[in-house]
Amino acid sequence: MKRIEAVNDFVIKFANVNGSGSASANELFAKSFLRMGIPVSPRNIFPSNIQGLPTWYEVRVTEKGHLGRRGGVDLMVAMNPQTWNEDVKEIDPGGYLFYDSTKPLPPSKFRDDIHVVGMPLTEICNATYTDSRERQLFKNILYVGALAGMMGIEPEVIAELIGEQYKGKEKLLKPNLNAFQLGLNFAKENLKDAMGLRTKRAYAVGDKIFIEGNAAAALGCLYGGATVCAWYPITPSSSLAEAFQRSCSKLRVDKETGKNKFAIIQAEDELASIGIVVGAGWNGARAFTATAGPGISLMSEFIGLAYFAEIPAVIIDVQRGGPSTGMPTRTQQSDVMKCAYASHGDTKHVLLFPEDPYECFEMGAQAFDLAERLQTPVFMMTDLDIGMNQRLCNPLVWDDARRYDRGKLMTEKMLEAGMEFGRYLDVDGDGIPYRTLPGTHATKGAYFTRGTSKNAYAVYSEAGADYVYNMQRLLKKFETAKTLVPKPVLTPSKEPARFGCIYYGSTSPAMHEALEALAEKGIFVNALRVRAFPFQDELFDFVASHSKVFVVEQNRDAQLKTLLVNDAGINPASLISVLHYDGTPITARFITEEIAQIVATLNVRPIKKDKAA
Repeated sequence: MKRIEAVNDFVIKFANVNGSGSASANELFAKSFLRMGIPVSPRNIFPSNIQGLPTWYEVRVTEKGHLGRRGGVDLMVAMNPQTWNEDVKEIDPGGYLFYDSTKPLPPSKFRDDIHVVGMPLTEICNATYTDSRERQLFKNILYVGALAGMMGIEPEVIAELIGEQYKGKEKLLKPNLNAFQLGLNFAKENLKDAMGLRTKRAYAVGDKIFIEGNAAAALGCLYGGATVCAWYPITPSSSLAEAFQRSCSKLRVDKETGKNKFAIIQAEDELASIGIVVGAGWNGARAFTATAGPGISLMSEFIGLAYFAEIPAVIIDVQRGGPSTGMPTRTQQSDVMKCAYASHGDTKHVLLFPEDPYECFEMGAQAFDLAERLQTPVFMMTDLDIGMNQRLCNPLVWDDARRYDRGKLMTEKMLEAGMEFGRYLDVDGDGIPYRTLPGTHATKGAYFTRGTSKNAYAVYSEAGADYVYNMQRLLKKFETAKTLVPKPVLTPSKEPARFGCIYYGSTSPAMHEALEALAEKGIFVNALRVRAFPFQDELFDFVASHSKVFVVEQNRDAQLKTLLVNDAGINPASLISVLHYDGTPITARFITEEIAQIVATLNVRPIKKDKAA
């Protein structure tokens, strides 16, 4: 039977039981590839409720540097009897099943087109350890050792990682090293040439760093000048606020007095948290909250207040599956419409779409400049896939010379000079008025902040003309935002292409691999990654230059496509949705197969060299 043979290019999936201690062992295994210079992209798929439920950890290894999910599994490490049947189904033909062979299983539990590698993990642990918890924990390290032996991972690399993990904990260090060696020796003696997946040292990682999106976003908020964070715990955003607190404790404490130069408040609920952020923004502080879809729903009224009263606020939405409580530990791009029009009445909000932790950092900082420049809420739309998984990305760049863009702030000197102040007065045609901060002047520049209708001078008014003036000015300000938000990024095809593709956020790494796979099939596609809403002219030009444009997104209702049609006025007949929403990150295979199938139905023949589909 043919077997998969690959060097530095495969997918490994671990099927474990939540609470079994497998997470640290699996992460250690994934990091070993990095230490050997091989790009890796792990994804943790875990239950949202109790210990004992299934959990999976998928490791994508490829020297080519693809960081999205490929689709399919070359090696399944099956450690959970509950999910055995489904786990075995996932393995590609010619792939490998590694399992605990202590208890014999009937032939019906296996497949004829895969290679089975058994190791009596439980038997070895029972013979070596007496403590039941040790038997469970060291079983994980045993299989890491065995995999290292079969795949050619340098033992010194994993030993070094174990040493770092248990530094200062000598009682744990030695037994973990012993368990690893035990698994390594077993594989060398009993499982020679059992597997065709091999590793060899490479130099493809370069200077890239390995970091979670939530941690990078927290550093971006710090870099962007945030001093106030108000939040309520909600998966998958909680670790962002926690990371911000850790960073502030190191970097925002006065060295002389020891006093904190920041305020982090765990509010009683999401509504209170956004209320604190709006209050801090009104008072001149740079403030943010981190939440998920259900939190956005609860925050809507205060978001509307900030929009209409024109108060800076940053909201980081780490999206998950919905509606209602939905799937708290599954990923989706499910809040695009909700955030674009959050609150009642006519609202339009600025959205930023980072593709990886580096852009979480970069856009996290930029969001505060945009919020103050535009005097409005700004949303950064990440998701669980980016936020809670470690990803290789470019190093985060910190420039001490960076200066904040505070926008149109009227100063005491300007007021003393007699400059006219109307809080909602458009003086230069960009829709953005001047604002004052509390205490700017003893007698001038004061105004009444309200969520109800007012005239240009902040005086309460229900006159239709005053309301229309403000609403039209807010639209003008939204047009100004087009010139300030990040522009889309074009990835041109190597050959002339009839088709285009629009995508955004965490879809990016799988999309790039899919473009390569499509090109190999003779289907050439130009791709445009949208990085912000409102949409700029580049997007309209892109759609107009292609006969059909695929819109790839991870939700059921084609939310970005809906925005393109409803807000940008793009003809829906020119757009074709490619939708993925099962809660797992989208794969390159899914994108490739969907687009190839649609191209076939359009009666377009893939071509070989000098022409393009």
